[in-house]
Amino acid sequence: MSNDKKAALYIRVSTTHQIDRDSLPMQREELINYSKFALDINKYEVFEDAGFSAKNTDRPAFQQMMSRMRHKEFSHLIVWKIDRISRNLIDFAQMYNELKYLGVTFVSKNEQFQTDTPMGEAMLKIILIFAELERKMTSERVSSVMVNRAQKGLWNGGRIPYGYDYDKTTKTFSINPQEAAIVERIYSMYETVPSLIAIARELNNECITQRSGAPWSPTTISTILHNVFYIGSYRYNRLCEAAGSNKTPSYERKQEDWIICENHHDPLITKERQERVLQKLHSQTRSNKDGAKTYTCKNIHIFGGLLWCGICGSQYQCTSDKMRKNGYVPSLYHCSRRRRFSDCDNSSVTDMTIGPFIINYMANVIKAKESFGKSTSPEMLEKKLLKGEALSAVTGIEHQGLMELYDLFMRKFDNIPYRSKLIKENPSDKPETSESDILLSEKRKQERALQRLQQLYLYSEEHETISDREYAIQKQTITETLETINKRLDAIEKNGTSKTVSDEDFLKTASLFILSNQLQDRRYINFSKFSQSTSKEVWKEFVQNAISKIAVFDSKVVEIRFKNGISHKFLYN
Repeated sequence: MSNDKKAALYIRVSTTHQIDRDSLPMQREELINYSKFALDINKYEVFEDAGFSAKNTDRPAFQQMMSRMRHKEFSHLIVWKIDRISRNLIDFAQMYNELKYLGVTFVSKNEQFQTDTPMGEAMLKIILIFAELERKMTSERVSSVMVNRAQKGLWNGGRIPYGYDYDKTTKTFSINPQEAAIVERIYSMYETVPSLIAIARELNNECITQRSGAPWSPTTISTILHNVFYIGSYRYNRLCEAAGSNKTPSYERKQEDWIICENHHDPLITKERQERVLQKLHSQTRSNKDGAKTYTCKNIHIFGGLLWCGICGSQYQCTSDKMRKNGYVPSLYHCSRRRRFSDCDNSSVTDMTIGPFIINYMANVIKAKESFGKSTSPEMLEKKLLKGEALSAVTGIEHQGLMELYDLFMRKFDNIPYRSKLIKENPSDKPETSESDILLSEKRKQERALQRLQQLYLYSEEHETISDREYAIQKQTITETLETINKRLDAIEKNGTSKTVSDEDFLKTASLFILSNQLQDRRYINFSKFSQSTSKEVWKEFVQNAISKIAVFDSKVVEIRFKNGISHKFLYN
């Protein structure tokens, strides 16, 4: 009965020009009439995406429509033409498989077919192949046109380089005097003091901004020094952009594929001067044998990435400080905003400044946990945490953070037999199997099941065959299971969360265990001596596994945020 049917009418145009020509209203009117009079479906809802390409399905109305399809709201999906949905064969095939699984009939008004018939389904697959071929050929034609334009010196669009203006009428570039003076100054400053950070800081201190109003950074300064546009050349086809709407450059093409038009416009810098500057710039960069840039740290920074400014909130950057008489090279940490703008007064700190505080506080947390009893009060816990010379300047811990740790320690007295439950679930006589091993085993099992399902569907005898619907449902289930397994395996590989460890990881874990026990056994830890007797790598691993953030103000630690989310803020006189 038509009353049981409801259609989703999907319409799309890719350009503003098409919108202005009433393409959307035309599609809407034709699909509504087709639904009513040709298919006898009077219930419908229109979904429209204006100004979106068909190269992928990342479109708001389309995604909303598919989400409602999964809730069984529609019996039909009707489009004016098949390429309104997608010109990408893989994207459409995935969508079509999902529609089959959901029992939704796909209808193309222009091509006159419905997928609830074998002939309609076959026609769909043939049309899709030609639709993708057309898309690729169109893409190649557009690329060829753009390359041809660039070879003739015609501008293909994009951000106008700083220092220039572009006249759309004459299609020519002219020098912007105010911005050109800044470009000249940047080159002069680098020739005098070859420091990208120093140049950015000086410009920002004088309130000189980029055209967008954003402050200067070492990256934007480097871009100006590298850009051949400033010597009068136009370069095109250097970067190959990744597929998608964000236009993110994925890699640099071979130099012989670049298109460079010399004497394209008036230069701001001579070619010889830019070459001198680039030679000096590249000499500042360490390179490997292949000439690729490398930024390998010679020194391990124990608190690298953890320190944040207690004044402006910027992250601290780290470098190596001067070597001490005993041969130890501490790390120096300074506010990144202060380096760029000089408008933050927070002082720099070294390992020797904050190291004793952090390590002794962590040791106190470990010892407080071991000695914690039912009769321990929050006040007693606070005294244990602040015990020792390194923490003598602290007058207290903010109440909320203290109570969160107190409640955490109290949990061990809950009436839950954690240990007995753990022993039952993991008997000591059973070998431990890593999560990744279990997942890989399951993945192989699912892949074999998918292969058998495909063979049954394609090559089985008539009496053994399965229906299209049953095949789609089973394939969808297996595919989703494989996707879940692969995502978890990727996460394990990225985060290193698998229980099975290599020899190197085992030694590191053992070192961390020994270190935590050493911290527990000592009343006070001399950071200088202890750091020299213990590998910096182990120190760093130990600290970074426990702490996610350390806020510093006036060379003092004012906050420690642990990986479990508990934050301790320290009070001073």
